[in-house]
Amino acid sequence: MSQEAAANYYSKDFEWNQLRLEIETNPSFLYHLLPFIDDTNASTSASTADANSDSEAWNKFHTRHSTGKFFKERRYLLKEFPELASCRDYAKVLEVGCGNGSTALPILRAKENIVVYACDCSNEALDRAKENIAAANLISAEHRYHPFLCDISTSGFPEWLACSSCQERFCKSSMVDFCEVSCSEESSCCIGGVDLVTLIFTLSALPLRMMPTAIQECFSVLKPGGMLLFRDYGLYDMTMLRFDPKQRVGYREYRRSDGTRSYFFSLESTRDLFSSAGFTDLELEYCCVKSTNRRNGKLMRRVWVHGKFQRPKGS
Repeated sequence: MSQEAAANYYSKDFEWNQLRLEIETNPSFLYHLLPFIDDTNASTSASTADANSDSEAWNKFHTRHSTGKFFKERRYLLKEFPELASCRDYAKVLEVGCGNGSTALPILRAKENIVVYACDCSNEALDRAKENIAAANLISAEHRYHPFLCDISTSGFPEWLACSSCQERFCKSSMVDFCEVSCSEESSCCIGGVDLVTLIFTLSALPLRMMPTAIQECFSVLKPGGMLLFRDYGLYDMTMLRFDPKQRVGYREYRRSDGTRSYFFSLESTRDLFSSAGFTDLELEYCCVKSTNRRNGKLMRRVWVHGKFQRPKGS
């Protein structure tokens, strides 16, 4: 991100607690606060079918939005997560839920020798991402960008990211700083794990009950001392308040008309999810941004949760 772009980016336009007070005292928003009673059978087979339905919904989403108009590079990431530019040479990044490449592209721009492994549950999304990366004409992008199909809500990451023996070695060693291991020291059976994981507006697309498994998967392939960079929808974001009662599928969980879903995180729920997987939180806060709808001139109050989590050494 250029200095000019960074100067025009804000994340503290209003206080989240003031917004919370407004929402929780407004009777028209009461249904968002009520407990949710799920009378469906959450069996393993039902969960798998639900996850497959979610993947298909996202595939259709990316098919509908395949034009360049939908693509918007997330340049703010380099300001929010400077680790993407300051990491060691040849650092390996795993981007979970790469979509159309809007996150991978600024990461690849940030450092000429950074390597990005990007996965998504949608083949259509992976195709769009490859097209967008290729169109950017980045230095050696074909050797630094490695997309692959993976749905972490139904299956784990492939062994070539971090094999079982490497994962066991991660857990046993508390002395080695694996994030300083160069690419020449990779294992012959896998790439030896990754230095950074990004979860940018991905976790909210999963059913809440599947989030702990997904986070644990991220933990398992991250080198001890490595970091997970998180950004997603925050509690009382304007998009949450637009959902009607019939679109609720859980507590703070909603399903859009196109079949895709969204969950809205509080700081507490985010901390609980990541700490349960073994992560230590380094940063965790709400980003509160005001913007104006260009079509109708209405003020929009956006809320996102920003977090940085580390895998401790010897874990």
